[in-house]
Amino acid sequence: MPEIKSADEVLLKIAAVGVCGSDIHYYKDGRIGSQIVKYPFAVGHEGAAIVEKVGSGVSRVAPGALVAIEPAMSCGQCDQCGGGRPHTCRKLRFLGCPGQAEGCLSEYIVMPQECCFSVKEKKMTAEQAALSEPLAIGLYAAKKALPLKGANIAILGCGPIGLSVMLCARLMGAAKIFVTDLIPERLQIAVKNGADWSGNPGKQNIVDEIVLQKPLLLDAVFECCGEQSAVDQAIDLIKPGGKLILVGIPETERISMVIDKIRRKEISVLNVRRQCECLHSTLTLMKGGMLNADFMITHRFKFEQTQKAFELVAGYSDGVVKAMIEFAK
Repeated sequence: MPEIKSADEVLLKIAAVGVCGSDIHYYKDGRIGSQIVKYPFAVGHEGAAIVEKVGSGVSRVAPGALVAIEPAMSCGQCDQCGGGRPHTCRKLRFLGCPGQAEGCLSEYIVMPQECCFSVKEKKMTAEQAALSEPLAIGLYAAKKALPLKGANIAILGCGPIGLSVMLCARLMGAAKIFVTDLIPERLQIAVKNGADWSGNPGKQNIVDEIVLQKPLLLDAVFECCGEQSAVDQAIDLIKPGGKLILVGIPETERISMVIDKIRRKEISVLNVRRQCECLHSTLTLMKGGMLNADFMITHRFKFEQTQKAFELVAGYSDGVVKAMIEFAK
């Protein structure tokens, strides 16, 4: 049982944890780039919990409250935090990140109060609160591509992050949204929930088919699967002056780009690093009914079935989009 050691800390009893692609990288490969797991290590960062106990200085939440967990713990004092970039804090600690902090895939964890967002007044479920974390990444990514009103975009990769981008881009006024994925079930879900066109790059030339519909090409493309082939497709799809937003985490150490193409079209290449203080805004949009991602949860597992859940997601089996780990109440 973890213990509260500082006045501003909160003891949380975990209620639900979403399985993320980065968790699977650590599970399968033991690393993401320079972040290498030293076992034993608990992963997990998409969490919702019940407040069990609070430190003497906590005023933000009270025992019994259901909270969405902000997984990033920033120092608040470095140049990055001062410059509005707490997500690249020099002393950042992130749940489930090797060398930083154990994850929330545990029965109890301790977090600083500023990472606990009460959702009681929002009448949200634990699952919805856990979904707010990937949705916040989608919101941050969509903001990177502004203005989106009237824009034609593509999202390459329709996992939870790609679908989160899709929902947020639609909310911000995107005119036409093209999506691609290798998993048919994900394409069906995307079209049912906001995409205008879907294609499978394993079965068709998605670049040719999109260009037939939009010969002047696209304003922005979100690469959400971390694949070299998707980066290549994105560059061919983006119009001069457009934006390439890299959201997916590649399994390889390097990706490459044809410099002649991105230089001649003056494509802006933007990286997305998690969610940069977008969790509160995401929860507000969810409360107002403007962001509903319940459809993403395709599979549910009990805590003791965690390995089964990870194997399912790692194998992209059974049309899985988001697997949710549920804890005993």
